Amino acid sequence: MKYPTENPTRMRLTRNALALLPALLLMANVSSPVIKNEITALQLEANVSKTLPSFVDCYSEWNLTSAGLSKEAFTDAVKGYNYLQSKQLLNNTGVLTIVDYSKPSSQKRLYVLDMNSGKVLFNTLVAHGRNSGLEYATNFSNKEESHQTSLGFFVTQNTYNGGNGYSLKLKGCEKGINDKATERAIVMHGAQYADERFLQNNGYLGRSYGCPAVPEKINKKIIDAIKNGSCMFLYHPTKRYTTVSKILNS
Repeated sequence: MKYPTENPTRMRLTRNALALLPALLLMANVSSPVIKNEITALQLEANVSKTLPSFVDCYSEWNLTSAGLSKEAFTDAVKGYNYLQSKQLLNNTGVLTIVDYSKPSSQKRLYVLDMNSGKVLFNTLVAHGRNSGLEYATNFSNKEESHQTSLGFFVTQNTYNGGNGYSLKLKGCEKGINDKATERAIVMHGAQYADERFLQNNGYLGRSYGCPAVPEKINKKIIDAIKNGSCMFLYHPTKRYTTVSKILNS
């Protein structure tokens, strides 16, 4: 009985395929989890982007230049706003308060923005700390009894009636920069030295012990709009703040 003759070429190809099979199986087992992890990471990144909307393009859309708010102050404020929101530290995300301390106290440098419509809810005068400077704030501190303004990001707390009337507690969110706000009793309150009459008589506002004091006639309206967990950003472009802020550099 004659058996069929084996095809040498087919036998060689079969041997080669069998030799490669373990390597192919190993690659499949190694690469699958990696691909899955990459897909999962991309999905998480997409979900975060959807959760935290970008407001960078809103500066022009909301025409904030005409309101006198600088793009630099707005951009930094939005970065911190998004950061605090991602950490679930904000209960009142509908508003954002920005104080531009690069401006003199003779200018309306406090802005409260509606983050849904882009409307400027308030734009008014605001004082700085007594030892931060006269017309301009140039020195900033987190130390008790310094009587200087602290820069950076704060979360508004509850209200109370104290020595300066209706006031708003502020919680500093940046360690070493403004986290002593509670110990220093840094709050928002109304003050006669922060109104138009004082400005007209002196050419600049009076100064606080470090609190962002505002005109008494609109103090309550501002506080009621921003209380209970909104973001407040006290801005100045000094590198003594911008280079050490973990929020801005996150």
